[in-house]
Amino acid sequence: MATLWRYSALAERHRALGSKLEDWNGMGTAWSYDSDLSLAHEAIRTKAGLMDVSGLKKVHFVGPHAESLLEYATTRDISKLYPGKSVYATILNEMGKFVDDCVIYRTGPNAFMVVLGAGNGYEMLTRSIQGRQVVIQFDDDLHDISLQGPVAVDFLAEHVPGIRDLPYFHHMQTRLFDRPVMISRTGYTGERGYEIFCKAADVVFIWDSILEKGKSMGIIPCAFTALDMLRVESYLLFYPYDNSEMYPFENEAAGDTLWELGLDFTVSKDKTEFRGANEHFRMQGQERFKIFGVLLEGAEAAAEGDTLWADGKQVGVITCGMFSRLTQKSMAIARFDTGYAEQGARLEVKGSIQVAAIAHSLPFDDPEKKKRTAKG
Repeated sequence: MATLWRYSALAERHRALGSKLEDWNGMGTAWSYDSDLSLAHEAIRTKAGLMDVSGLKKVHFVGPHAESLLEYATTRDISKLYPGKSVYATILNEMGKFVDDCVIYRTGPNAFMVVLGAGNGYEMLTRSIQGRQVVIQFDDDLHDISLQGPVAVDFLAEHVPGIRDLPYFHHMQTRLFDRPVMISRTGYTGERGYEIFCKAADVVFIWDSILEKGKSMGIIPCAFTALDMLRVESYLLFYPYDNSEMYPFENEAAGDTLWELGLDFTVSKDKTEFRGANEHFRMQGQERFKIFGVLLEGAEAAAEGDTLWADGKQVGVITCGMFSRLTQKSMAIARFDTGYAEQGARLEVKGSIQVAAIAHSLPFDDPEKKKRTAKG
């Protein structure tokens, strides 16, 4: 049994919905509820769903060297961030391999909040503060609940002035139900959505209020693993489940390049100096695999670890699969041999199911990202 060292103030709400509070990042997290995960997927795609993502690591960096630290430690041009603006970034090791991703929020001239997933980014950033005028604070009093889906903005507009004018990857300090919050127009669903950061003392009241007041709009509580269905459609990777930490190469240390993961866009234009930069640029064109989609025949979802075959040999492995009742399609994210990651390449899936399939470009849903970036 995992030792949980972090606590969500929403734990009793999750238990009441049927969760056993499985470990993620050291926090008891509602992987599932008693309800069907497909209902959560459909709510977020058509109405809105509310999810507790407080297991993300929220870390504050404050001080005159905070900007230079993040400039070196991440792939983004931090100087372009202004208070109220955020950016998705990646963190590499000295070998130019991916170790974590994060969202960086500028909260003041010398103040940032970095929200990290399950990789080693926090530990690397902590080591990087040595010799710099930076104070670092891991903030577990700050809870993060995510309201995602097309009616999220309509609901919040009834309670938060100016929310319709908040652009994608921007955040605002405001009040929700008369409680202080920071609302960020970000999320991990491919939909227009918002993350609501609030104090632990307020999160239960805010959670209950959203579900009560939003019930007539179709807003429901959603368990964490509903994200697997959403991320397959929207090409959102989840460390380490899509990485070589889970699917190692023989006689090679774990670690993937941004070129292989399709995350090279996280390197800001003209930025050439950051941890692992020389190796990152050197390894362009040397991809061992490529992340690509799979469209399967039939109405069954592939399982993690199912293999892909073509020309009598294995050419890939599925890292996450799902079946959508909305589109009636079975889809998956996979690690492909580079020569087979081409639209329409014919495949056979073997493992938990055995069906024909084709390679398919990602994302499956909203490839132009019009939903998450919509205005008004």
